Formats: sequence, C-alpha cells, structure tokens
Amino acid sequence: MKKTYRLTYLAAIALIVALLLSPATSSAQSIDLTGGIKNEYEYEEYFFLTGSPIKFTGTSKNVSVTSKESKGKLTETYKFTLTGPNKEKLTRNFTYTYDVTNYDQVGQSSATGSVTKYTEKITVGTREFTLADYQLSKSTITDKRPASDYYSGEAIARKTYTETIGRGKDAVTKIITVDVNSRNEGYENFWGATETQITDFEIGFEDGTIGTVRNKVSTAKSRTLEYNQSDASLSSFYGNYKTISSADSLSEYEYNLPRSRGIVASDIAYMPKLEMLKIPKFRDLSTNWARVNIEKLYSLGILDDQSNFFSPNTPAQRYDFAIAIGKAIDLRVLEDQNKRKKATQPAIFKDVKRTAKDYNYLVAAVNKGVIKGVTPITFVPDGFLTRQEAATILVRALGLEGKAPDPGYKTQYRDDHRISDFARDSIYVVTELGLMAGSNGNFNPKNTLTRAESAAIIERYLRYLESDLKENYRDNILFFN
Repeated sequence: MKKTYRLTYLAAIALIVALLLSPATSSAQSIDLTGGIKNEYEYEEYFFLTGSPIKFTGTSKNVSVTSKESKGKLTETYKFTLTGPNKEKLTRNFTYTYDVTNYDQVGQSSATGSVTKYTEKITVGTREFTLADYQLSKSTITDKRPASDYYSGEAIARKTYTETIGRGKDAVTKIITVDVNSRNEGYENFWGATETQITDFEIGFEDGTIGTVRNKVSTAKSRTLEYNQSDASLSSFYGNYKTISSADSLSEYEYNLPRSRGIVASDIAYMPKLEMLKIPKFRDLSTNWARVNIEKLYSLGILDDQSNFFSPNTPAQRYDFAIAIGKAIDLRVLEDQNKRKKATQPAIFKDVKRTAKDYNYLVAAVNKGVIKGVTPITFVPDGFLTRQEAATILVRALGLEGKAPDPGYKTQYRDDHRISDFARDSIYVVTELGLMAGSNGNFNPKNTLTRAESAAIIERYLRYLESDLKENYRDNILFFN
C-alpha cells in the first residue's frame, strides 16, 4: 500500500502535491504548503530546518483538516500532532481565511486569502523551533465548465522561526527565515480529479548560509471501469462491469542544504472502493465493432434501453445523445431539481414534452450551454445527429472552445469547406484531443452518426475525463518543471 522511492527524470512520473482529505469542490479547494500527503489513516511530511530531512508521521487521530464556506468566506483549519523516528515532535495549528467571489455570468470563481491564526513548534532533541511569524498571500481562480472544473493558484509566504538550542541560561536563540513560492494546477469532474503543486522554499540561516528545497506533490482520484468474466459456464450472463474508485498522493522533496543534499519521496494510496454495475444483455451486439463501448455505457446507466436489442446501426437521435451526454458528465439534475421551486416550469422547447423520459437532463444540458436547439424554440428530438453536432456538444461540455486557433484557419480535413461555421472550432479541438477523427482525410461533418458510433464517441469521451486529463495535470506538468 505504501512505498518510498526516488523519482528519476526518465520515469517522468509527475510527483506533485498535497492532501487528499475528501472529494472537495474545486472552487473551494486549497492545499497547505508543507508537501505532506495522507490517506484515510496515515499522514507524512518532511522537515528540513535542522539541516537534514526528518520524516514526521501521524494518523487520522493526529491530523485534522476542516473546511467551511459561509457568506462568501472560506475558512480552512489545519491541526497536526506528528512524531519523528527518534521521538521528535511537531505540533501545528493554522487557519486560512479566503474571500470567495463568484462570477456567475462567466462561470468562474476566485478565492483570495491569508493565514489568520498560526502556531507551530518542532522539538528535535535539545533544539526547539518555534514559528514566530507567518505571512501568506494565496489566490485561486476556477473556471467551471459543465463536464469539468479547471483551476489554477499561486501562493507566496514568509515564515520566521526562532531556534532555541539548549536549556536554561545557556540556551542560544537563532532566527531562521523561510521564503515560499508555490503554484498549483488542478481539475475536478465526476470521473476523477488531479491537483499538482510545485513549491520552492528558500531557507535563510542566521550564519548567512542559504538552503533550498523544491517540493513536487500530486493528489489524484479516479473511477475506472473493469470487466469481470463469469467463471461459471451455466451463468445467466457472460460477465459484468465494475467501477473501481481509487486515490493516491505522491510527494517528492529535492533539497540542497548547507551540509546535505538529496531527494526524499513518498507515495500513499487510499483503499480502493468497488461497485458492481448492472449486466448488459443485448442480443444484437455479438459481432458489432462497438459492443464493448455500448455495454460499458449501459452498465454505467448512461444508456438506458429496456429492450434486449440495441439496434447499433440505426441513426442516433438528437434527444438520445443529449441525455447520454448529460448523464456522462453528471449534470446532477436531481440536485438542481430539488433547488427549483415547486411551481411548474415552462417547457424549454415546444417540441419536447416535459414528461419525456430523463427530460431534466435535457434542461440541465441546455441551461449549462452544452446543448442548443435547432431554433430558439425547437429541438427536433427525433432528428438524426450529425458528426459536427456531436463534436460541438463534446467541446461545449469541456469548455475548450478557446483551444481552437484564431478565426480564419482551416482544419486538416480535405472536406473543410463542408464544415459549418458553428462547428469549425469544435472539430479542430476534438481532433487535437483524439475524441473524434475522420476517415480517408475527410471529417464528413454532415454525415449522420449511428447509435454504435455515438456510443463509441461517448465512451472515448469518458476515457478522456478519466485518464487523459490526469496525465496532462500530473505527468506533463512535472516533466517540464
């Protein structure tokens, strides 16, 4: 479950930050600047003011982190009581307070704050380090997109310690100053989350010498889908899918102190959680190329077909795709529904009845800008879905329209001239992300998707949310830092 290792450059496995305490809302998420990591039971971090690293550890009984948001203010409280390998002791109590500003018109929020309370004391033999002053400024900006929240933050801090050596009248007191610069990047969606943080410490000792520590720490949580093959030949089903929810925290310190230098690293994982999913029993998929994609989405509840026949080669309808996307990105329509007043809401399109199955997913998708009608008042729910419409829906959900070049460009496809203006940016983005691709050099933007093709696209979209984002926010960031 736990291991310690040295990170190599060739491995390029991003070790980046932080405390994974519980699935927090990314707009209100913040990380302490120690590089400590934990799972549901144990916590560990390294301390460097003695001139060489000391590993401090504790359990869930010794570590408490709470977060509360009220009336535009976020308060985070950290309480630690840790021990070292030779009976060293560390106690720490910090409170951070943030002003939270929501920019609802653009789907963003920011949190800017400082430390308001602090105490910290470290005892190492006859040496005692006491935090005398702590100045901190930290700010985070979050862009809330329908499928995923993306955020970025920075922090600068100065911590002043007094070091007391010896006891009584022979005790000697010294001053140590630690300047901190930190930056973090992260995302969170229903399928996973990753946060990376790189923090640089410059330690100024009283004799004029300088030490540096760079901490890279990463916390990630993810839900993966696996297939269970049935071992019994007379079972009523051949196998079923399961989700595995897991989380891990990785931390590495590279230190260059006046009398020592080196690297120390830690890796802690949470206990995985399993969930068995419903069993697909379609009878017309045995030879279909998209069978696995379709069965995955059915098991997850994204596709909900009561028949034993999926009809994979029939055209995909606009309404069915809209509902599947709403479920895939977890638009949380039940939460939204509870918040609405009990008064009857007017229909959003005149050609879609409010009694339609999963209607609230369509409402949520429209309200969040993922789905649009053919006209302002009509949706044409039974109309067939085109490839360019699917591309546009995927990119709107991700909020990545801005990743396309400035207007006036052409895509790489030979049939670029057939792409409608509203879909050009989205087709460029889905191609770059590997979510969709053309054939024989053409994108075929106005071709109708089959139900099998639409299922394959949504399943690839989920894998992007599960794994591609994690790689980008973990491996890629650390490889270049």
